[in-house]
Amino acid sequence: MSPPVAPTGWSRWLVPPAALSVHLSIGQAYAWSVFKPPLESALGLSGTQSALPFQLAIVMLGLSAAFGGTLVERNGPRWAMTVSLVCFSSGFLISALGAATEQYWLIVLGYGFVGGVGLGIGYISPVSTLIKWFPDRPGMATGIAIMGFGGGALIASPWSTQMLESFGADSSGIALAFLVHGLAYAAFMSLGVFLIRVPRGERPVAGAPSALAGPQVSARAAVRTPQFWCLWVVLCMNVTAGIGILEKAAPMITDFFADTATPVSASAAAGFVALLSAANMAGRIGWSSTSDLIGRKNIYRVYLGFGAVMYALIALFGDASKPLFVLCALVILSFYGGGFATIPAYLKDLFGAYQVGAIHGRLLTAWSTAGVLGPLIVNWIADRQEAAGRHGASLYGLSLLIMIGLLVVGFVANELVRPVDPRHHVPAPREAADVERPQPESA
Repeated sequence: MSPPVAPTGWSRWLVPPAALSVHLSIGQAYAWSVFKPPLESALGLSGTQSALPFQLAIVMLGLSAAFGGTLVERNGPRWAMTVSLVCFSSGFLISALGAATEQYWLIVLGYGFVGGVGLGIGYISPVSTLIKWFPDRPGMATGIAIMGFGGGALIASPWSTQMLESFGADSSGIALAFLVHGLAYAAFMSLGVFLIRVPRGERPVAGAPSALAGPQVSARAAVRTPQFWCLWVVLCMNVTAGIGILEKAAPMITDFFADTATPVSASAAAGFVALLSAANMAGRIGWSSTSDLIGRKNIYRVYLGFGAVMYALIALFGDASKPLFVLCALVILSFYGGGFATIPAYLKDLFGAYQVGAIHGRLLTAWSTAGVLGPLIVNWIADRQEAAGRHGASLYGLSLLIMIGLLVVGFVANELVRPVDPRHHVPAPREAADVERPQPESA
C-alpha cells in the first residue's frame, strides 16, 4: 500500500480530521477504568488484576510504536491506520469472546496484546505526516491529532457506562459492550484510512519553511544521543505520574470522599473520568500550541514543576475539598496530555523531521514503562493499604508522594537537554521535485 499523495489544491486542514478519527477511537483506552468495577465483580478480580489489560495495552503501544516506527515511515500513514484499525477492533472482539465465556485471559490477550498493537501503530500513524504538513506550527499540528487520543474517553466513558447500564454489568453485558465497541470503532477509523494524504513536497504551503530545514538526525543515530534518553526519562516520569491516577480515576475519587458527607456515586465518578479526559484533550492542543511560542523546554518546566505542586496539594488537602481535588486533577491531566502532544515537536526541534516518526516510536517505549509503573504503584499500594485496614484517602497517600518524586526526576532530566552534537547530523534528504508548484492552502 503506497502512501497516497495529495492532489493539487488539497487543503492541509483535511489531514487533522483524518488523524482525529483514529486517535479519538484508540483514545478509548483512557476510559478503561469504567470497566474495572464490573470486571472485578463479574470475574472476581482484584484491582491489580483488572488493570492488567490496560497495562499490557500500554506496554504493547510502546513496543509496537518502537518496532513499527520505521515501517510507518516507509509504508505511509494509510498503511499504518489500516493496521491499527484491524488490530484495535479485533482486540475488542476477542475481549467480547473472553467476557462471554468468562475467560479473563482472552480479555488480556484481546484488549491488552492485540488491541495494544493497534494503539501503538495508530498513535504514531499521523504524527510524521502532520509535522510535514505543518512545518511552521509543529506543536499545534501534533496537538490537534494527539488531542483526539486524550479526548477519546470523553466519548467512550459515558458511552461505555450507558451500555453497561443497558446491557447489564455481568459477563454477558460486558461482552456485548465490547462487541459494540469493536464494530463501531472499525467504522469510524475507516474514515481516517480513506481521508489521509501525504504532501507533494517539503513545502506544502507557499511561504512555509521546508519540513526538512535545519539539522537532521536518523533514528538509529538519535537513540545513541544523551538528548534522546533525557527526553525518554522526561516522558516516562510525566506519564507515570499521570497515568496512575487516570487508570484508577473512578475508584479513586470514590474512595477519597467515601467517608464524607458528600460521597461520590458511580455515575458521578464516570463523569469525573470524562472531565479528566476533557482536560487531557484540552491540554494537548492548548499546551502544545503554547510551546510554539515559549519553547519546548520551558513548557516541560511547567508540566513537571507545577505538576509536582498539584500532587502535593492533593496529598495534603485533597480529601478536605472536593473542588480542590477535582481542580488539581484536571490541571495534572492537562499537563499529562500536553506532554504527549509536545514531545513530537520537541523531537523535531532536536533531531529534525527526517525520521521523526521512527524516533517518536522508539521514545514511546517510555510510555510502555510508565504504563506498567503508574497503575502498578497506585493499585499495589492501594491493595496493600486496604489489606492493612485503611480506607478512604489514606489508600493513596504514599502513591502521591512517589509521583511527586518522579516529576522532580523528570524536571532534572529536562534541564539536561542540550542541542544535538553535529557529529550525529546527516545531510538533509534532497527535496523531492514537485509535480507542480505548491499551491496556497485553502481553509
